[in-house]
Amino acid sequence: MPHLAALYVYPVKSLGGVPVQSATVDALGLVGDRRFMVVDDAGRFLTQRTLPRMALIRTALTSDSLQLTQEGRGSVTVPLAPDPAASLRTVSVWKSEGLQAEDAGDAAAAWLSDGLATRCRLVRIGSQFRRPVLKAAARAGDTVSFADAYPFLILSEASLADLNDRLAGRGEEPLPMNRFRPNLVVTGCAPCAEDTWPRLQIGAVTFRAGGPCARCVVTTTDQATAERGKEPLRTLATYRRDAEDPTEVNFGQNLIHETKAGVLRVGDEVRV
Repeated sequence: MPHLAALYVYPVKSLGGVPVQSATVDALGLVGDRRFMVVDDAGRFLTQRTLPRMALIRTALTSDSLQLTQEGRGSVTVPLAPDPAASLRTVSVWKSEGLQAEDAGDAAAAWLSDGLATRCRLVRIGSQFRRPVLKAAARAGDTVSFADAYPFLILSEASLADLNDRLAGRGEEPLPMNRFRPNLVVTGCAPCAEDTWPRLQIGAVTFRAGGPCARCVVTTTDQATAERGKEPLRTLATYRRDAEDPTEVNFGQNLIHETKAGVLRVGDEVRV
């Protein structure tokens, strides 16, 4: 029986992730996952696609705060809880336009702007935030945080092991799981088995497939150094091209949770 081998939350979109042993599920996904986002002056989201140095900023969560840290630059702390008195900013993520988010303040904006060498602001999901899932697999009531498009991404250890075997065959170094930024890592299944699961249950939480995850240049970014290479996209392109759009290569499966409240724990069984 497959089971959940690891859980990750990414408190700020495109910054460092945090492994956790358990996580609460709410209407947007994992509590604490992509509830913050870095935006430019126009409110457009910023990611490692254009700013690979975002990988160098680490995140940590306490019961009431988010801490951002970068080597040699110290840290800045921001409250987790929404603030009704905070200024609202209109922000966007891909085709989700006009989203209302809370500005997290000048101190966080100045710290991030300095570390990323670009003018930016940190925003937080608050009471005015509404973002439906816009993909074809969505149903009424499906919502998502600042994630690209879906509340969850699942990837199996077997899929990564198979990729790393292929990389080794090309004389390349193996890659860690953090290159792919999954929320849910499963073990006990065949490589890419997650692609074939239309519906699944992990613990008491039920999911349905949203579609394959088309990978981008972020996967080529070393999450420890922010340096970029050609892998894994070069190797994935040899066996993971999308059947309908061969310009895309897929790795992992997007998920939408049908159970809008619950708890996921490392070790939970995965029932397909």
